[in-house]
Amino acid sequence: MAQTHPLMAHATAAWLVDNSSLTFEQIAEFVGLHILEIQAIADDTAATKLTGRDPIASGDLTQAEIDKGQANPDYRLKLIKGPEQQTRTKGPRYTPVSKRIEKPDGIAWIVRNHPEITDNQIVKLIGTTKTTIAALRDRSHWNYANIVPKDPVTLGLCSQRELDALVAAASKDKAPVEDSGLDDERAALIGQLRAEREAAIAAAEAAAESALSEPAEPQTGVSAERAAADAALFGRR
Repeated sequence: MAQTHPLMAHATAAWLVDNSSLTFEQIAEFVGLHILEIQAIADDTAATKLTGRDPIASGDLTQAEIDKGQANPDYRLKLIKGPEQQTRTKGPRYTPVSKRIEKPDGIAWIVRNHPEITDNQIVKLIGTTKTTIAALRDRSHWNYANIVPKDPVTLGLCSQRELDALVAAASKDKAPVEDSGLDDERAALIGQLRAEREAAIAAAEAAAESALSEPAEPQTGVSAERAAADAALFGRR
């Protein structure tokens, strides 16, 4: 967001009060203060004594812009340029002192829940060292007994967007590892089971066909015995 007021508002207001005929309302709107604060600066009743800051020398205003305001009380001064924004330089992320003691908890959470994230990525995300990460991985950290894995977002060590982006990148970079030995054993087992099943089906079908094609055995012995019994019966009669 662009800066709309000078950095040192009170000091700039003091300089404009002393060195221009701008109205209090014009000065108040330009520096972003209440008009009563400008009145207190003009009356020298402010809580602190201020040293004026020249907005022309600092590049906040030009003399022509001040002249326009002095000529027209309704004119609103425009800031020439905003202050230079601080940009983060390359290097480890800065973490407030109050949060540094919680870094191991956040690192332990990442190591436990996202093993695909590399040490280099953790260093950039949280601003720690590889030595600390290694100590947490092999449980040799001096305070390991008191470390409780906690979400680094909840701890304020990083944003949810940064963590999600890192997890997505780590998952994408890590190619799936194929266990060829396990795949070979699985394929062999499946082939063996399939062959056994096909053999059992073939045997059952062959047995069924054999039973249907074989002729019925003649029961001659049974018929002769029955004929002899009948003859004896009729002979008695």
